[in-house]
Amino acid sequence: MMTTKVLIVDDEQAIRDALGRKLRREGFNVTLAGNGLEGLRAFHTDHPDLVILDIVMPEMDGLTVCQRIREVAETPVMMLSAQAITEEDIVIGLNAGADEYLVKPVRLNEFVARVQALLRRSQMITPEVQAGYNDGYLSVDLQRRHVHVNGQKIHLTPTEFKLLVVLLENAGRVVPQRELLEQVWGPEYVDDVYYPRVYISQLRRKVEPDPANPVYILTEHRVGYRFEKQVN
Repeated sequence: MMTTKVLIVDDEQAIRDALGRKLRREGFNVTLAGNGLEGLRAFHTDHPDLVILDIVMPEMDGLTVCQRIREVAETPVMMLSAQAITEEDIVIGLNAGADEYLVKPVRLNEFVARVQALLRRSQMITPEVQAGYNDGYLSVDLQRRHVHVNGQKIHLTPTEFKLLVVLLENAGRVVPQRELLEQVWGPEYVDDVYYPRVYISQLRRKVEPDPANPVYILTEHRVGYRFEKQVN
């Protein structure tokens, strides 16, 4: 089995060295970069399986690096923030193509758990819905991980794609928020109760004909979310 490659981009040497050492002890192949431009060059050279980006960096900030990565690849991206994360921050990161946020100072064991969870999400295919979904407007190809809306291919981050797959797998049934957190993000995330709401909003913006009046992804107030298949 080939070793998983991780690129860590952070201008604080002590932090990137500590994170790099921890991942190497866990068996990862790690590349370190000290600023955004250096990180982008390393991305194109090393083709990592996962990128970890500090948000505030010289030369090029992490959100810009993430946008550049998204122009050419679906590689999962974790953002590091030096301040508490708000829902607005998550939306900005998602719009740039990020999959995950982690707040400094980083607890190393939690860091590894979240890296592993993000990698699982990016690699997972759910066998129960291998046939995918196609109603003429929304098309989901599970094998190729492609989503088309009204004939146009759209970009979903690995987490958004996994969220859509879990909802599809449970089409017609309300999936409680806690179950979504466990199935999509992993047991490490069961306390991040705002994640489903923010990601559902982003997913609706990408797949619904009218995000303000959804027909695919419906909210059951105080319970969870339900995917409703549409007739051709």
